[in-house]
Amino acid sequence: MKVPLSWLREYVDLPAVTAHEVAERLTAAGLKLEAISSHGHEIKNVVVGRVLEIEELTGFKKPIRHCRVEVGEATPREIICGAVNFTEGAVVPVALPGAVLPGGFEIGSRKTYGRLSDGMICSEAELGVADSSPGILLLPQDTRIGTDVVELLGLRDEVLELEITPDKGFALSIRGVAREAAIAFGVPFRDPAAIELPAATGESWPASIGDPTACDRFVLRSVTGFDPAAETPLWMRVRLARAGMRSVSLAVDVTNYVMLELGQPLHAFDRSRLSGAIVVRRARPGESLETLDHVTRTLHEDDILITDASGPISMAGTMGGLHTEISAESADIVIEAAHFSATGIARESRRHNLVSEASKRFERGVDRELPLAASWRAVQLLTELGGAVAEPGVTHAQAEVAPVTITIPADHPDRVAGMAYGRETVIRRLEQVGCTVTEGAAGAPAPAGGHGVAATGVVSTADLAGKLAVRGDDLITVVPPSWRPDLTDPNDLAEEVIRLEGYDRLPSVLPHAPAGAGLTENQRLRRRAGRALALSGYAEVLSYPFVGARDLDDLLLPEDDPRRRVTRLVNPLSEDEPYLRTTLLPGLLKTLARNVGRGSADAALFEIGLVYRPEPDAPGAAPVLAVDRRPTPEELAAIERALPRQPVRVAAVLAGEFERSGWWGRGRQASWADAIEAARTIAREAGVELGVRADRHEPWHPGRCAALSVTDPETGEQVIVGHAGELHPRVAEAYGLPPRTAAVELELSLLAPSGPVQAPAVSSYPVATQDVALIVPVATPVADVEVALREGAGELLESIRLFDVYTGAQAGEGNKSLAYTLRFRAPDRTLTVEETTAARAAAVALAGERTGAQLRGA
Repeated sequence: MKVPLSWLREYVDLPAVTAHEVAERLTAAGLKLEAISSHGHEIKNVVVGRVLEIEELTGFKKPIRHCRVEVGEATPREIICGAVNFTEGAVVPVALPGAVLPGGFEIGSRKTYGRLSDGMICSEAELGVADSSPGILLLPQDTRIGTDVVELLGLRDEVLELEITPDKGFALSIRGVAREAAIAFGVPFRDPAAIELPAATGESWPASIGDPTACDRFVLRSVTGFDPAAETPLWMRVRLARAGMRSVSLAVDVTNYVMLELGQPLHAFDRSRLSGAIVVRRARPGESLETLDHVTRTLHEDDILITDASGPISMAGTMGGLHTEISAESADIVIEAAHFSATGIARESRRHNLVSEASKRFERGVDRELPLAASWRAVQLLTELGGAVAEPGVTHAQAEVAPVTITIPADHPDRVAGMAYGRETVIRRLEQVGCTVTEGAAGAPAPAGGHGVAATGVVSTADLAGKLAVRGDDLITVVPPSWRPDLTDPNDLAEEVIRLEGYDRLPSVLPHAPAGAGLTENQRLRRRAGRALALSGYAEVLSYPFVGARDLDDLLLPEDDPRRRVTRLVNPLSEDEPYLRTTLLPGLLKTLARNVGRGSADAALFEIGLVYRPEPDAPGAAPVLAVDRRPTPEELAAIERALPRQPVRVAAVLAGEFERSGWWGRGRQASWADAIEAARTIAREAGVELGVRADRHEPWHPGRCAALSVTDPETGEQVIVGHAGELHPRVAEAYGLPPRTAAVELELSLLAPSGPVQAPAVSSYPVATQDVALIVPVATPVADVEVALREGAGELLESIRLFDVYTGAQAGEGNKSLAYTLRFRAPDRTLTVEETTAARAAAVALAGERTGAQLRGA
């Protein structure tokens, strides 16, 4: 909705404020501002002139006229003009040398067509009044020569462009916006619809309502003797242009002007083309109508029509029919104003893909009390501007509609907003928007007539008071105004109070967390794992959970691998990736490849998310449920069986330098050991000990892959929770990754502790350190040696760390030397040398028994 500020000021005594200040107040009241545009402010040095002489120049391809124009100066101006719609004596706008027109177009004296042109005679388009114009703008003969055209025509204006939401249909009019502006500034509002109506003296044209669900009020007024050649006055054309509408003809412009002014769409029929009584009804099978856009439309049985004896003559509230349109010969006119069903017009508009200015207003809800006033306003303009004679009769067909009454506690807005407004403020604000407020739960109904109190819609019941659990003496009954059909609920009234009091006044109060609420242990573990990986140098990514058959092949998964058992999407985003992922690695590897391809070769990425692992005996698809009843327990069980298992997994991939090179020296390439350390980092956050042993598992390198396991607290057995290591060279090649890319994937769901994480006890006693170097065969896994040392050392062992691996001659052929640091500490005493030595000896003994390890140098 485009609202010229000058038009707004006709109905509101706004203070000396700018358009931006008006926009700020309206925005605070809930009307969204799209833009503010200025018009005419750049125009200068354009005056009224009179054409004294016209000389037709010949020898050119188009008409060229040399004019002498009086502009209020001692000497007339000589101006070249190509327009032919004016004669000698015409009064026209003249841009003098030095003038500036819209768009920054400057006017100067110049020689053209062999003559001096000392200015320019202007058209409406050149003054910014219209997008195009057929010729020069002709002014009234009695206009004083030399007058500033901008001041004369009121060309300087600001226009507010508002985006009107579906619940603010009243704001699709100058009347509605003016009322909001008056409330916002606390100034009087002059309702343009509050006009005195003539007494009814019979029917204007016979009409009736055939379907009250389609239309509940239908008004017709007639004029005769209208001059079809009468032009729309310039002030109306300017206002229509500023409001974004094109001038067509006086009769059409009047209906558009009243619609913009009051918000009531109107339609003008050529009275001579009507036949028989008019009936508003639904369409019948097989009916069609050629509309004003010259399209013949097949009508739907739910379409709302205006018909006469010949059949449909208009699609109600959307577009008129071509047969009864106003033409250049129409002298007798019937003005129609009605109140149609908002949902009916909305469906009709969408059904035919036909959106008009009228349908925009009807589908948002218009004022049911406006048709009588709006139709009379149009008749007044036609008689005043077009020489028409108003017929005395008026046709007024209507169906009874019960008024809306809403009973609420007076403090209901306070409860919704979380702040105290007070009873008086609530009543005052509701009355400002036009509501009638009475005390108690049984307020008096609104009068049936008038422009400010009648309402339409569903009647609310007084038992709402009991639902809201309030005292009976604290209730108020509210009757919304006729122009606010959106007010049907107690919360609608609360919103009116809140927005008028100011959204900026609402306090920012955090809700109180109920006792026992908060993150679950699984949620805490997920956050701790992500935070630990991020602090270790990994960057988190989120990838789509979709994979394709190629991904499963590129990972070298065997045909019987459970990860090939996938869930297929019915409507995938891409046919190349129609499955839900069973592993996090494809998305991570593609992201890593994208980073490497764009120059970030040193990358460490991780992701935490769900994977989807269907059970072997799961049905193929979930059952389709009926919508007319609640699902049965059997149907819910069938849905559960069809759903795949959805464990939470964490995976990481890394390539390039894990420790960067710099002035401090050479960096270190990422390797399988970093992937295993990432797994241990996650396990430490879960408070579990991670077992590591060599394994063969796709897509990892068969000689550089580790199975990761934890101890089942119930059975004591080792449960594999994931794998880590270096990717197979063929996998790295398939995804375009650097050689020796490493990866890890863990099932985080299996790492979740059975109860709350226990904080480790901190001993205040000193640590005792013992180093041990063991000779083992080269093929012996380091993890097996570490497990044996840990179990043999017993409870006094605090930590164990491998600090050296040696495979030289001193270790012997086919052997390697593993050097460990063992840290011992007791929680209640200082350990003696004998205790630590005994614990070290027990650790070495168990390692020798399990792995054949021998003390180096023994």
